[in-house]
Amino acid sequence: MSYRSGSQIREDFLRFFEGKGHRRVHSSSLVPANDPTLLFTNAGMNQFKDVFLGLEKRDYARATTSQKCVRAGGKHNDLENVGFTRRHHTFFEMLGNFSFGDYFKKDAIAYAWELLTSKDWFGIDPAKLYVTIFEGDEGVPRDAEAYQFWLDAGVPAERIFEMGAKDNFWAMGDTGPCGPCSEIYYDLGQAAGEDPSVNKSFGEDEQRYVEIWNLVFMQFDRTITSSGPLLTPLPKPSIDTGMGLERIACVLQGVLSNFETDLFTPLIKRAEQLTGHKVQPDHEVDDRSQASLRIIADHARAATFLISDGVLPSNEGRGYVLRKIMRRGIRHGRLLGQEKPFMHEMVYAVRDEMAAAYPELKESADRVTKVVLAEEQQFARSLELGLRNMTEETLRDGVKAFSLYETFGMPLDFMVDAARDAGIQFDMDGFERARSEEQARARASWKGGSQKTAAPVYRELAKTEFEGYSSLKVEGAKILALVKDGVGVPELKAGEQGEAVLDATSFYADSGGQVGDTGWLYSDDHNTIVADVYGATKPVQGVFAHKVKVRQTLAVGDTVDTVVNAENRRSTERNHTGTHLLHAALREVLGKHVKQAGSLNDATRLRFDFSHFTGVAEEELEQIENIINQQVFANTKVETLVDVPIDVAVNELGAMALFGEKYGERVRVVKIGDFSTELCGGTHTSATGEIGVLKLVGESSVSSGVRRVEAVSGTGALSEFRRGFDVARVVGQVVGATSAAPADALRQRLASQEEEMKKLRRELEQMRMKSASAAVSDAASSAVEVKGVKVLAQRVDALDKSQMRNLVDELRGKLGSGVVVLGAAADGKVSLIVGVTKDLTGKVQAGKVVSQLAALVGGKGGGRPDLAEAGGSDAGALDGALSKASSVVEGLL
Repeated sequence: MSYRSGSQIREDFLRFFEGKGHRRVHSSSLVPANDPTLLFTNAGMNQFKDVFLGLEKRDYARATTSQKCVRAGGKHNDLENVGFTRRHHTFFEMLGNFSFGDYFKKDAIAYAWELLTSKDWFGIDPAKLYVTIFEGDEGVPRDAEAYQFWLDAGVPAERIFEMGAKDNFWAMGDTGPCGPCSEIYYDLGQAAGEDPSVNKSFGEDEQRYVEIWNLVFMQFDRTITSSGPLLTPLPKPSIDTGMGLERIACVLQGVLSNFETDLFTPLIKRAEQLTGHKVQPDHEVDDRSQASLRIIADHARAATFLISDGVLPSNEGRGYVLRKIMRRGIRHGRLLGQEKPFMHEMVYAVRDEMAAAYPELKESADRVTKVVLAEEQQFARSLELGLRNMTEETLRDGVKAFSLYETFGMPLDFMVDAARDAGIQFDMDGFERARSEEQARARASWKGGSQKTAAPVYRELAKTEFEGYSSLKVEGAKILALVKDGVGVPELKAGEQGEAVLDATSFYADSGGQVGDTGWLYSDDHNTIVADVYGATKPVQGVFAHKVKVRQTLAVGDTVDTVVNAENRRSTERNHTGTHLLHAALREVLGKHVKQAGSLNDATRLRFDFSHFTGVAEEELEQIENIINQQVFANTKVETLVDVPIDVAVNELGAMALFGEKYGERVRVVKIGDFSTELCGGTHTSATGEIGVLKLVGESSVSSGVRRVEAVSGTGALSEFRRGFDVARVVGQVVGATSAAPADALRQRLASQEEEMKKLRRELEQMRMKSASAAVSDAASSAVEVKGVKVLAQRVDALDKSQMRNLVDELRGKLGSGVVVLGAAADGKVSLIVGVTKDLTGKVQAGKVVSQLAALVGGKGGGRPDLAEAGGSDAGALDGALSKASSVVEGLL
């Protein structure tokens, strides 16, 4: 066994299976496409899920990948273990080979054993390897086939172990494809054991014997019947395997921890430089700083790849998990004494190590760095706020402590240390209960968690032939299925609403940000409308479901003509093509960090979300609008290239992919001259001039680091210009003749009027203060004396709170020594202010006086010993409250 770098291992694995007839497929995004049940891509088979389910066809039956994965939320959550064990990670790479109804157990086992043990490949000593098979359970017999094939491959019987369903039976879900699996383990040696002084056998020591490869044999389809689960043999059994790159690198590089492989050591070295701490050459993670450096390295990988794939830190869903990963990494930097932003510098270290396998990092690194830096700065502000709210009461109450942890990101160990320093017991039990409750709420609120795959009625249907790129009408389409409330029905009657699945259609279905077409279904006489279509979706890949309101009875098997509303389609196309122009113009003006984060194109307007860190200035918006319309007026041809290999589209044509979209091996490319090239399955104008003109109508914030621009085109833009003209005409009537532009003239007029209003307000306030001062000019002489203390109570309805405070100061000066109580009522609300001269605050506190008086007017309040305020809701009780001011003071003396 010779040393191999992590990059070489990845390449050798893929090259080996290419030599066995497998198609090398690029890693899919960490954001699962069209699969709401998954938080993140967490296994190599995710991108092939529809292929295994029979819902999607590929032009190859064998595939191999190195899939980027994240396990940090939901069922697969390794976050808290990362850094403290040898093999837990948030981000990792899963090497895999797949067979879609082609080869099965015999070849899968033979391939695996050859790759691992052949001296031409990994050259691992077979004496170091162990395998497991399914022993039989839950009505499924022992996997005797796998046992025999392992023997045939050369594995001694004493190294083949049998396990139950928990370890050696895999299922995609409660229903669907499933089957037994075989796991391959490597013996790291006694020194790697849980207790290095004890020589333990396989199955007794999880640290010593590490699983490196899992071969899944999909051979059953599990369904639920009234009598329980039913396993039916699949007509085309398949193979799904997964081998962690980090684990096999650990084996081939002869180290005991994944963090000691070359996949991590450069990142840990960079973390050392940024934090000023050096890791010690110790296999065990006893040193806290060593764990922190490993956490920083791991979390930097996860954050870099997640943000590169379009995830942004937020307070919900995927963004919330990303934020927790980032803040955990930042916090461990702070534990090492680094309080300045540093994590964003780790992004470039990840790029330098991973860009050869993932070239997209070269383009995204600058954008990712800005996101990470912004989060570091925000976290610093949150910590500062958290410190202000961290009291002894908070540390004694685990629920309040968890609120501090959750709201401000206050580290748990920080709070534990603070409690110890204060000599109080931290409520860890209460904290953990609160955390468990929050995790349960998060699982329930994750919008994908409760969603299921498409209704069964759609799964067995043939794909719909989409002819809408070339025609708005398809004649003689056959109704394959009718669905009402998620259930297949034989017919829909007049007046009913449901969905119709056809074998062919001209209707575009929701995807790529473009909404589905509207229109009509005609009967086979080609003249009678039998249903109105108000949208279309794709519940499963390739199956088009038309949302219909029926005019005449529709039945399964009927033939209909599909007719798209041409005006609606053309308006939508203008906006969709406008979106491509907008995307390119944003990148030209704001920078190449701009990346699409969502879009919506319908007949009325377009909406485009993109990564950017500040608001877009008016001057920038004007420049963007000008660039777009220059392209529109040039009437550039819009070319659509079909059936392009995705590698050619991205690497040779420079096509941009849209966030959250799923692309196959061959794609459509929409090219607008040399200005814009994107992967896109939508419909477009044939030339930019058909847009007419595009007008930006709004720019706003969507979330941290994401902005939104809205625009209209064609007749929508015309309507916008008409509204602007109407406003300009009204402005002209208001401001009169002027050489200035209407908007500038109106701004000048409003500024002038605002200045005049400010002047009048100042004069009114001065008059009120003079009036109030005059009304109480003799107030000092009218003060009553209680136990040697002067008490003055007055009603001053004309004053606001700031004026009342000024008057309190003035009256305290006139009294010299005493208590001043002022009350005012306006709009049914009461305001009370109590002032006490400094010499009396040891005897009478303003807060105690005002709280008692506030209770009399239906309110509450408080403040400093010398000045306190309160509000109330019973204006009718104000006079009575003021009359009791002296008795309240007397009671406090």
